[in-house]
Amino acid sequence: MKTRSQALKIAMAALLAFAVVSPAQAADTTTTLTTLAPPADLAGVPALPFTGATADPFTLPEPSANLVITPQQGYIGDAFSIEGKALAANTDLTLIWGTSTATWLADVLPNSVNYMGVKFTKVNIVMATVKTDATGNFIFKTKVPSDFGGVHDIYAVTNGASVAHGGYQISRKVSISPTSGPIGTPITVTYTGLGASLYTAGGSVLWDNNFAGEMQALWTRGSATTIIRASGAVGNHVLQVQDGIGITYLNIIQSPVPYANGGSATFRITKDAGAPAAYIVFPKKVTPSVALRTTLTTIGLDPASNAVATLTKSEGPVGTKTTVSVKGMVTTGAHTLVFSTVVGSRVNCPTSTCWIYNAIPLGNVDITSANFSKEVQIPDNLGGWHVIQVKKGDVVEAQIPFYVQESIFNYVDKAGKVLSAGIAKADPTPVPESRDGSGVPTNKFKVGEDFTIAMKGVGWTQFDNTLAVTYDNSFIGYGCGFNSNGYMVIHLKATGALGTHIIDLHPLMYTNQPSFAGTPYGMLPVLTADRDFAALALGYQLPAVHFAITITK
Repeated sequence: MKTRSQALKIAMAALLAFAVVSPAQAADTTTTLTTLAPPADLAGVPALPFTGATADPFTLPEPSANLVITPQQGYIGDAFSIEGKALAANTDLTLIWGTSTATWLADVLPNSVNYMGVKFTKVNIVMATVKTDATGNFIFKTKVPSDFGGVHDIYAVTNGASVAHGGYQISRKVSISPTSGPIGTPITVTYTGLGASLYTAGGSVLWDNNFAGEMQALWTRGSATTIIRASGAVGNHVLQVQDGIGITYLNIIQSPVPYANGGSATFRITKDAGAPAAYIVFPKKVTPSVALRTTLTTIGLDPASNAVATLTKSEGPVGTKTTVSVKGMVTTGAHTLVFSTVVGSRVNCPTSTCWIYNAIPLGNVDITSANFSKEVQIPDNLGGWHVIQVKKGDVVEAQIPFYVQESIFNYVDKAGKVLSAGIAKADPTPVPESRDGSGVPTNKFKVGEDFTIAMKGVGWTQFDNTLAVTYDNSFIGYGCGFNSNGYMVIHLKATGALGTHIIDLHPLMYTNQPSFAGTPYGMLPVLTADRDFAALALGYQLPAVHFAITITK
């Protein structure tokens, strides 16, 4: 249900000339699937294995000889050999490696983005060319490439037909670094051998049998890396990564893919050194592979305008100041600068309009020449992609996107000193959350006390409208920021033993409303969102956010 203030905003926006009613995000039949390519400069994306060349089509006649693969399974980097026996003498053969490509799907709209699932495609790659000897034998020695895990077919092909066939299994491996440290230590978890099919592509991370989140490696060809933080009592703790379509598949060895059984490692917590300060980690900047920016359209744009706008800062949290410079204006006189955003509610999807455009005034400028500059401040509103527009009346003369990053809300005193980064003792009475803070700033609590975590710049698409919350590496739920215009206040209870407790926020793919068929891995913490996440292809920079509290007597 819309709040009264939200309904009023929507009604006002509908009356304004600059408000454009967007289409409803309705049923599956109205969606458009976009296959998202990984950003070209994304780190950790290995090339296609061996030569990287796609093999020409070939047939599989029966009978076929067997290739001897020694050994038949191993890990990335291990040596193995391929041997053919009693084949045609003195014959050139092309060795073929069967593998796959994998990626994410989305419905990219002018006013939002929906998560639409994953896509796996089988592909054959040329390994090498060999020649049999006078007895029809050959041997080829190589190493396991950085590729998806599971069974890979190997063919020996000549004249467009396979004459021999074998297979090699890339197994899964888990490693962590470091292996010891105090509470809050960042632990790098590396998991190789993830597959390229629904039941093999996901890894479920468990910390002392608590679900901490999921790992994927679609773009990184089966090799996943993430960071979690040590939590719990001094002593040994067990980290496991096992197969799962999100949640762990506990009897995977009885399934059709028993090789997807994962692994484990032990981390020793050495001491409680106190609660580490809150911090936020963004993915490394990459070049988006999709050109469209959410809220950027040609609707209302002056067809006679060729003006070009630039910004001194094109990204930042709410409150960021940036200077808009425009060259080539074709109109003069009074103009307004506005911040294009949306209002609406996911609750009504898909039976009615989810979002309509709205514009927040940023200031006025009297233009006397073709070029001008003006400083503006990004409003306290939704995160994600927005557009700063220069308008004369109802007509857009120039526009340029700005990305609003998520940020930790800081409680400050009158002098501006930070009293608490995001964490506060909750107000005792249920009142609407003030945008200037909710509760008394502190990170020390007694068992059972209520506390809040506050964030700003949370977005509204299915990739950035929610953040998953883990408490001591146990997934407990999520918070949402779209109904409160980007300001998210999570209410939690302090639990556990005396000392430090770790709270982390991770991106989550929201799949509840609107919902679509075939969207695995939704509604769970995505621990690999910095390198294998659909939103990266669209230019979204979704962070992991780290907090800690101290439980006292």
